Amino acid sequence: MAWASVNGIRIHHESQGSGEPVLMVMGSGSRGRVWDLHQVPTLTAAGYRVITFDHRGVPPTDECADGFTLDDMVADTAALVEHLGIGPCLAVGTSLGAQILQELMLVRPELISRAVLMATRARTDTMRRALSAAEIDLHDSGLRLPPRYAAVIQAIQNLSPRTLADGEQIQDWLDLFEVSAPTRPGTRVHMGFSTMPDRTRAYRDIDHPCQVIAFGDDMITPPHLGEEVANAIPGASFELIQGCGHYGYLEDPEQVNKTLIEFLRLEG
Repeated sequence: MAWASVNGIRIHHESQGSGEPVLMVMGSGSRGRVWDLHQVPTLTAAGYRVITFDHRGVPPTDECADGFTLDDMVADTAALVEHLGIGPCLAVGTSLGAQILQELMLVRPELISRAVLMATRARTDTMRRALSAAEIDLHDSGLRLPPRYAAVIQAIQNLSPRTLADGEQIQDWLDLFEVSAPTRPGTRVHMGFSTMPDRTRAYRDIDHPCQVIAFGDDMITPPHLGEEVANAIPGASFELIQGCGHYGYLEDPEQVNKTLIEFLRLEG
């Protein structure tokens, strides 16, 4: 285990491979090691050094259960890049991780060279705001869903109909979700990040090459929200990968990894 003491907390991080560094920024509530299943092996085989880490609120990084903000997480990411001495670096983020990178490119543009932004958005629409509020109300009520029920809801929200219809695949996912349901103090703080102000106008000031990837069956961040980010960032590219939900980088890693490698290898 490697640790960085930054911003008054300890952040757990891992580095694999050698070559040009790529910082991988995971979404809300998930460990950085999720990238290890598909993206890390592909990127290290392609000659990159891949850095993954766990956000505050996600053990073994400090949980900070008393509260923290998105700005804190952006500052953590910046401090980790500086601690490792890898800036300006290539970066890949998904969901909340992509939003962190978007904000980082505004406040500390010298730390990032180019970025892939998956399952991202520049604002919260009415349905996603309602979903976030409902999840927070459920959490704050003290009611805890049976793990099996919570696993089914997580699958419906994050996976594509194609995966849901595959009996063997979906059983594996349900088993995984059932044993990994988050119960950490930092979980409640992360829930609040699902609602964000409209940052569309602000993202017009991002001056970095960016590749936005949206997933056709994503219920958490539908494709039209990702396309809005691509349209806001000058020169950004947009790719829609069909047949995937919010976890598209796990459902179709071959296509996602192909796009990652092609974009990261571009010059300029």
